[in-house]
Amino acid sequence: MRQGLDAMPDIAIRVDNLSKLYHLGALHQRPDTLRDALTGLLRRGHPSTHPQSAHSDDLWALKDVSFEVKRGEVVGIIGRNGAGKSTLLKILSRITEPTSGRAEIHGRVGSLLEVGTGFHPELTGRENIYLNGAILGMKRVEIERQFDEIVAFAEIERFLDTPVKRYSSGMYVRLAFAVAAHLEPEILLVDEVLAVGDAAFQKKCLGKMGDVAMEGRTVLFVSHNMAAVQTLCKTSVLISSGMITARGATDEVIHAYLAAGIQTGEAKFNGSTPRQGSGIAQYTSARILDEIGNPINSVPMGDSLTLELSFMNSQPVTHPAISARLHTPLGQDIAAWRTQETYGQMPPARTGGLVHLHIRELNLLPGTYYFALGLTDGYQTLDFIEDALSVEVTPKSVYDTESFSSFRRGELIFTPCEWIPQYE
Repeated sequence: MRQGLDAMPDIAIRVDNLSKLYHLGALHQRPDTLRDALTGLLRRGHPSTHPQSAHSDDLWALKDVSFEVKRGEVVGIIGRNGAGKSTLLKILSRITEPTSGRAEIHGRVGSLLEVGTGFHPELTGRENIYLNGAILGMKRVEIERQFDEIVAFAEIERFLDTPVKRYSSGMYVRLAFAVAAHLEPEILLVDEVLAVGDAAFQKKCLGKMGDVAMEGRTVLFVSHNMAAVQTLCKTSVLISSGMITARGATDEVIHAYLAAGIQTGEAKFNGSTPRQGSGIAQYTSARILDEIGNPINSVPMGDSLTLELSFMNSQPVTHPAISARLHTPLGQDIAAWRTQETYGQMPPARTGGLVHLHIRELNLLPGTYYFALGLTDGYQTLDFIEDALSVEVTPKSVYDTESFSSFRRGELIFTPCEWIPQYE
């Protein structure tokens, strides 16, 4: 990757046939970072290294990716976990080298990719602010002009002279974002790391990114929060299995993302299902059933439904806990159900199980909604599927007036009520 000087002045980022290959399990793979190199040295000298790791599988984290971003554009990068979004930003930030292709960056880059990126753990918050400014090529007087604003935004005044290795993850993120956003980079790269912060700070960060965009700076924003992407980005890029599968207006790209691979009413899960967790236990299927046990893919507003979940485990699970979360297509959480809260301790699972969740009165307005499924053993995540399956809520005459408005100004739920006028 090089920082070009001869390109068209209105192009901030040009990516041309960019590819990144990883050799999974290879003993002699070239490390991407110093941490990777040190880890590799330790593993090579460790007697428990698995002999089969010498036989590697190739994984193309990115494959022939090409696109351009103009100066002042705010572009969303969306896709499922493992799609290659973070790899792309690491290459653009010069943390990782591409296997082939090239990426040209025309401007000073500030990046917020993961907790701790660009910070020295032994230095204080104050020293790291100056260090990051120097890395960006800023003069000390420029950093000092923004210093007080950075500290106030990060809300770390009391800990400014404390080594950042003692910071909580939330403090780390607050300072890292404040530095990246306020030291006036011409190009700002932001990954999903904002999810670490609390809700109030996330809102403040999104507002700051909006300000950065209005100032004419270029932003690449990776997020699973579709509402945030829709608010900030006029255009977006969808990455799937390392390749660009859609790009253009954000609304159209989000629609393509949500429509791809999400099963309605009944879903079967296998090795290609996007999921997180140790894999000791995994969901194999999920179904939505009506009140008498028939499979359905839609439910009238206000009616009940049953979620049937099947899972298998490769070794006994002592304290299984199951959760289901319902969210909108834009990622806004609506409701969640957890066995720990409404059932208590589930019995141990030796080889698998079948669980039914009965949801009474799904008082949602018409639309499509998505279930996320979680399976844990104590504090260990065994399986998590973000968009496991969807359900369509259909209109229904709830009141005798039959004049229920379909235009609800962003509302999601309805609560049955009764009006009692008393006129003189």
